Amino acid sequence: MRTPRIKVDPRHSGAVYHCMSRTVNSERCLDDTAREMFRKQLWQIADYCGVQILTYAVMSNHFHVLVRVPLRVGIADAELLRRYHVLYPKPTKYQAAHIEDIAAQLKKGGPDADAWCKQQLALMGEVSQFMKLLKQRFSIWFNRTHNRHGTLWSERFKSVLVEGRGYVLSTMAAYIDLNPVRAGIVDDPKDYRFCGYAEAVAGKRAAQSGITAVVGDENNQTWRGVHDAYRMRLFGAGVPLRADKAAISQEAFEKVIAENGTLPLATVLRCRVRYFSDGAVLGSKAFVAKYLTVYKRQTGHRKRTTLRPLPKITDWGDLVTLRGLRKKAFG
Repeated sequence: MRTPRIKVDPRHSGAVYHCMSRTVNSERCLDDTAREMFRKQLWQIADYCGVQILTYAVMSNHFHVLVRVPLRVGIADAELLRRYHVLYPKPTKYQAAHIEDIAAQLKKGGPDADAWCKQQLALMGEVSQFMKLLKQRFSIWFNRTHNRHGTLWSERFKSVLVEGRGYVLSTMAAYIDLNPVRAGIVDDPKDYRFCGYAEAVAGKRAAQSGITAVVGDENNQTWRGVHDAYRMRLFGAGVPLRADKAAISQEAFEKVIAENGTLPLATVLRCRVRYFSDGAVLGSKAFVAKYLTVYKRQTGHRKRTTLRPLPKITDWGDLVTLRGLRKKAFG
């Protein structure tokens, strides 16, 4: 038995990221067929990379995904080979022969096996590699099926480091699942096939596991209990279940901000809150302060970078953000 290999940067173990990317010129080129393929590849590549999808939303010109990278664990050769199979569910004759050759090398051991394992591990347990592989593989499929060439995405990707528990995590997840509501496509995210909440409601176990991890309530570990708790976050206590009844226009939203007014959280989440996609770190004061200390130590910026509260338009709890930081400071 070979020693299980390890590949996870301990600085990022268990970290949660909200990642987002747009198409070139925000072109609305992702139709239902494309979104269905993206959804399938999302789960496939998450399995290969060993990351957990908490929830996601695929729109016509962009996507959001809330992902947790794994804790530091050993990866046995058999698991590496299983994950490799995941990338090629219907292998060609050449690919099938290549996989058989890899399996033989792993049994025999030696430098060739070590080199292959090292190559695979470099793509696992790291959010940047997960996003790169996801976008590359989808782009190849999209260009081939649409007879086009060149880049599909307008940017590398945006990412926000999110405190991976409690109020912060469920709020971010709800913001992502409510994307189709904000876009006016559906009144209820359960009716939008291409988001994590809808897949969970439809019975996909991996999606249910993601929502369960988001809710994180020991008293609600049955799916029904988890669902009810999360749906309360989506729609809010006392807010009508039809999202259009709870939503407000962008103009009215901006007026409330200008007047320092307050709104129910469930209503605010139906509007675009750029802190959720353009910030660098989002969480409690203690969580963000921890990463602010790391940032200042790495960059030498001692005074001008501070914690920033979100606008007082709703009750955010202990939620603050760290804006304007380079994402690479935290990986």
